Amino acid sequence: MNAVPGHFVGLDLGTSGVRAVALDAAGRPVTSLRRNWSDAERSGRDPGAWWDAVRGLLGQLGARLPAGPVAIAVDGTSGTLLAVDRDGQPLGPALLYHDARARAQAARLAALAPRESAAHGAASSAAKLLWLRDQGLPREAARVLHQAEWISGGLLGRYDRGDANNALKLGYDAAEDRWPDWWLAELGPVAGLLPRIVPAGTVVGRIDRAVARSTGLHPLSRIVAGTTDSIAGFLATGVDDLHTGITSLGSTLVLKQWSAQPVFDPDTGVYSHRVLGRWLAGGASNTGGAALAVHFTPAQIAELSLAIDPHQDSGLRYYPLPRPGERFPANDPGRIPELSPRPADDARFLHGLLEGIARIEAAGYAHLTRLGTAPVARIVTVGGGAANPQWTALRACVTGVPVRSAAQEEAAHGAALLARRAFLEG
Repeated sequence: MNAVPGHFVGLDLGTSGVRAVALDAAGRPVTSLRRNWSDAERSGRDPGAWWDAVRGLLGQLGARLPAGPVAIAVDGTSGTLLAVDRDGQPLGPALLYHDARARAQAARLAALAPRESAAHGAASSAAKLLWLRDQGLPREAARVLHQAEWISGGLLGRYDRGDANNALKLGYDAAEDRWPDWWLAELGPVAGLLPRIVPAGTVVGRIDRAVARSTGLHPLSRIVAGTTDSIAGFLATGVDDLHTGITSLGSTLVLKQWSAQPVFDPDTGVYSHRVLGRWLAGGASNTGGAALAVHFTPAQIAELSLAIDPHQDSGLRYYPLPRPGERFPANDPGRIPELSPRPADDARFLHGLLEGIARIEAAGYAHLTRLGTAPVARIVTVGGGAANPQWTALRACVTGVPVRSAAQEEAAHGAALLARRAFLEG
């Protein structure tokens, strides 16, 4: 039971499908697989589709990998929640990460939860649990679990464990390592549905025998408590120091950074996860790729960028947003996009947009520093914007620190590293 697995598998359940990555003992990728959602599965609410995809990919891995035990960790979308019975069978469709129907329940949480709690907001899994309770949970409900926790439970053959990263939005107190008293009092008997929480990266047991038989995986394979998709993506970069910021340039602008202590700022949506015995802080602005997409296609951005001199100031002072409202580095729901004057030259207009996003990035890291993180000395970039060399050089000029693209950013890779860490670096 104590033997070190020969390979480490990460499973990433995303919005477009499931990815699987296998690493060898040295952390080198051995194989990767992907299963996209079909049109019928695209809503993402059917846990049965998640399980079928995972089992299918593990079966392919079982046929590809050398004989011997593996370790598996799962990441999933943060805040996606479902209720299950004692056998782990879902009692309805999942409530997805962006589901915000629980507005009335969020208002109640606003009056109960400490300001620094990640339970706030209609899309939090805490609000979703209150919504399920208020709708009348079925008598057979035995547990509420997040997406990654439910898949891990299926691999284990039991559904009693959750991980501290997914649990944060369910009201878990990461600083105290427990479910807080205010939350247990509010839930009453429903508190019995909460799983036992362990740190991400904890070995939680041996693979279920039936799963091992159906996938061809070794029966001594181990399951490791997983994490959220965004944290797995951060881990994939391999960044391990306090002075490196990770910027995700996707549809939004997301900043993450290791911190020596937890930092929280509910007003700007900054909170901290405990990961591998340390703290990971972050915040997200509404600017980013979605703000660019209002004006240009990806092909146009690539072409116009070639005409930009990143070392020259555009002379424009934009605050690019796809629509009114900002949350980080300053919380301003009424903030309108600042995009004038617009020059006739599209390349100069794009230059101003990219500069504006870079200034928001710099302000975001400055805000994290004010809250208690170390000043960034370098930035590693993930997401679609990382492939734009002019934007990268421009961001280095604006932030005043070197900027480079991450060698690896796939969440499944990060989950595999988490599984490896449990045995080789823990």
